[in-house]
Amino acid sequence: MRPDPVILGFDTSAAHCAAALLSGGRIVAERFEAMEKGQAERLMPMLEAVLAEAGMAWADLTAVAVGTGPGNFTGVRIAVAAARGLALSLHVPAIGVTRLEALAHGLPRPVTVIEDARRGEVYVQAFTSDGAGEAALCRMGDIAHPTGAVTGSAAGAGALPPALPLHHAIVRIAAGRQGGRQEGRQGGALPRPAPFYLRGADAAPPADPPPVILP
Repeated sequence: MRPDPVILGFDTSAAHCAAALLSGGRIVAERFEAMEKGQAERLMPMLEAVLAEAGMAWADLTAVAVGTGPGNFTGVRIAVAAARGLALSLHVPAIGVTRLEALAHGLPRPVTVIEDARRGEVYVQAFTSDGAGEAALCRMGDIAHPTGAVTGSAAGAGALPPALPLHHAIVRIAAGRQGGRQEGRQGGALPRPAPFYLRGADAAPPADPPPVILP
């Protein structure tokens, strides 16, 4: 009999640092801190605090989950690099979850996520009972009239609120994916998480190049 998954999920794709620990099918500990910068320094102490609150250790984890964006270019890279490093050192899978699918999680289908991308643009992705459509970056005025409900920070009046906080949705989606692999509903290993970018970085790259995220 397989033990219940114990998954630590986290996200730094926006002006926050957030983490949630799922065990026995429920969130047993979490943290959320709003911050414009400093996620790289804050993330690991936050993860250790979440584990300590639940009385668990790194060795108890069966997987890690990470928000892969779209969002802040640097923030996404911080979280993805941390997830890959933890997965390698702990010998557990790292499961990437996009911000758009996390926002849609738990809402009735069909639903279209319309998330503010700044510069007068939005990220758009439709979700139906058959699965997810292709994510796109477009001008606000160019969005086709969506079928069904809408959600997201740029969805306007009548938008549904997210069913769960972002970090809760990330860890629950990851648990579903890990469970599907274990039960044989999908073949092969889970792919390693990678940043989900629909647009390039807002700022010029620094003189010192960032760490390379290997495929």
